[in-house]
Amino acid sequence: MRGKFMLIIMLLLVLAGCGGGPKADVLVFMTGSNGIPNEVGDKLQAALQTKLGEAPTVKIQTTPMFSMDKLVVEIAAGDNGIIILPTEQFKTIGQQGGYVSLDEVAKQEDFPGGVLELPVDSKEKDAAPKKEKHLYGIPLEQTKWFTELKLNGKDLVAFVPANAKNQDKVMQVMKVIAQK
Repeated sequence: MRGKFMLIIMLLLVLAGCGGGPKADVLVFMTGSNGIPNEVGDKLQAALQTKLGEAPTVKIQTTPMFSMDKLVVEIAAGDNGIIILPTEQFKTIGQQGGYVSLDEVAKQEDFPGGVLELPVDSKEKDAAPKKEKHLYGIPLEQTKWFTELKLNGKDLVAFVPANAKNQDKVMQVMKVIAQK
């Protein structure tokens, strides 16, 4: 009995050490209409990290099938600096606000599919919600990141949620993603 207990303790210690390692500076959650295979995520992550150099570091998490529930949880959790999702969901979710403007990252005319007029937080307490038109998403179809890997980025848009941490590092990554 004592031997089994010790074995379980050792196993738990080994498992606790697995997957530790340093956490990436920028976490990216990616989902498509039909999901995104892990191999594609790994390929995209490696290419993006090569373009970025040693810092900031990125980690791309994909999901093999689309789930609106999973997407909502990922957005609400606030762990992801960048979220990549289908265009339809990008536009629908954006109507609630909560996207960071990417006007400093890329030109609106380069990515017209990422320009939306969305509600923004008003500084005044009782003011009616105000809408502003900005570049909020980077459609991936014509970005170097996807075309150099010969991947189809059609119907995928990358955006930064308002609750993203490390927004300075996130914007560094978005500048690389937005390269045409």
